[in-house]
Formats: sequence, structure tokens, C-alpha cells
Amino acid sequence: MFELRRIPGQPELALREVQKSKNSKVREGLYVDDISQGQEKMPICAVNTIDSEKPPQFMYITKMKYPSSHNLIPLEGGCGCTNRCSDSEKCLCAVKNGGEIPFNRNGAIVEAKDHAIYECGPLCKCPPSCHNRVSQHGIKYQLEIFKTKSRGWGVRSLNSIPSGSFICEYTGEVLSEKEADQRTGNDEYLFDLGRSKSSNQTMGGDLQSTSISGENVEDEEGFTIDALEYGSVSRFINHSCSPNLVAQNVLYDHDDKRMPHIMLFAGENIPPLQELTYDYNYVLGTVQDSAGNIKIKECYCGSIECTGRMYRHSNQGMQKLQEPP
Repeated sequence: MFELRRIPGQPELALREVQKSKNSKVREGLYVDDISQGQEKMPICAVNTIDSEKPPQFMYITKMKYPSSHNLIPLEGGCGCTNRCSDSEKCLCAVKNGGEIPFNRNGAIVEAKDHAIYECGPLCKCPPSCHNRVSQHGIKYQLEIFKTKSRGWGVRSLNSIPSGSFICEYTGEVLSEKEADQRTGNDEYLFDLGRSKSSNQTMGGDLQSTSISGENVEDEEGFTIDALEYGSVSRFINHSCSPNLVAQNVLYDHDDKRMPHIMLFAGENIPPLQELTYDYNYVLGTVQDSAGNIKIKECYCGSIECTGRMYRHSNQGMQKLQEPP
């Protein structure tokens, strides 16, 4: 016998609320029509029905802001496919992905990997409709930021999102490790890149390394994305101990494995108005304040599996995705 169980914080009568939101000319609690100011394919509004707080000020960007002092490693070539990369044995990009395209024909990622995956890039001859060009096309679901009752601003969608679907990229200002260590007051917006296999602690999806095909980046300098002053809708996505999103390293426009794109995908089927979350994956004893003291941060995700602390030991493996449609 199956028993229905409501997820904590799950909105009631979601369909009715979605229809009301789409049909109403004036959204209740609407503060901003489009926080992206036209930079995304569809507007991302800001809604607050809790209090009078306005969304924080920041510079909206859809692409990573790289340091001017660092030259990205360019691509050496691309696939010569003209048929949407349907032959995995001949497609160069499929070979780089271990002999298969990481997405199905619906554009859903089949399995989250603990290393970077390759999408077809600007040097490839395949068309934009190639099913190995997914996250580079940007947001395709109607997202909005909203004020939560206890966790500041969050992100949700007015659409149903199938498992494996691309949501958005975590964009921001790319910093060296030394620069990131000096910005200890806003660690919620920091996302580590390019860590070695033994010390990596990227915030979402428990990604272990950006090392691909046996290449080793252990001794190279790591980088961090800071989304405090420069970022996108992704900067508002909250942590959860039971996340419905996973993070995946993706490369397509350059070959610098220390600075992959961090793409967020649905880890399960997500109904309309359910808050989008991922696991920040903080490790106990690694987050410090400006004086070098270990910081402790309580978790208020409300999940049944909530550990009560965001800064904790990371002993979980890769989150398994539900079978994509």
C-alpha cells in the first residue's frame, strides 16, 4: 500500500497557483519584472509575499567573468559531424565523453558524472540542434526568485521540469584560490573549481574532479566562482540536504579543465512552484572567518533528511538522477 507524503514546504494547489500567476496581469508581491533585464531568453521576475524586502543589488551576467590575467586553454578542434552527432563511434565529442553522448534525444542528461563532460563547441560542424548542445543554449524554463519564510530568497519554476533537464549555469566572477580566501564573509556565494581529487569540495553534486581521461590537475592552482557582485538567477538557489538539482562540470567553448562551466540539472521530476535546491556540499572544518576561526552555520532547509548544519563532513557520493524521460 502506497502512502502520499507532502514534502515540507511543498506548495498546495500548485496548478491553481501557476495558472493564477500566468493569467494575472499583476502578480501579487511582484517587485521586479525581470532581474536579468532582458539578458535571458525569458524574463525572471522577483516575487515577495512575505515582507517588504527588495532583491539585493548585483550585476546580472549570463557568462562567466574570467580574470583578465588568465588565458583560457583554447579548443584544438571539434567534431566533423553534420547529422547531429548520431554516430557515437565517429563523433569526436562522443569519444571524448567515453564513447557516448551524455544527453538523450530530449536533451536530458542521462547520468551525472564525477568529471567534466564535453558538449559540442564552436569548432564543431554539427548544427545548433545537435543533442550534444544542451546547457550552452541557456535557460528554457520559466524561473522566478521568491522570498522564502526562513531562508531569504529562493528559486522556483512555473513549469514542470523532467528529470535530467538543464536548469541554469552557476555564473559569477572567477577568482584564484588566494583571492577567494580573502572573501570569507560571503561564502554562500563561493563555488570552488579545479580542486585536486583529494581536496575537492565543490558545492553541488559532490563532484570529485575536473580531471578527464587520466589527465592530472592536482598540482595546478584552483579557482573559485564568486556570485556575490556578478551572477545570475543561480546565485539565489538555496542549499538542501535533499536537493532536487545536481551540478555538473561541462566544457564546450574552451579546454581549460580548471575552469569548467558549472551547470545545474534536475535530479528528479520537479513539479511547478517547488523550490529548486542543490547540496552546497560544505565540509566540516574548512569554512573559516577572516580571523581563521572555524565557522558553523545552521541549516534550515526543512528536509526530512536535514542534518541541521551546512558546514559538515561530506560523506555522500554522487546523487543518482531519476531515469530521464
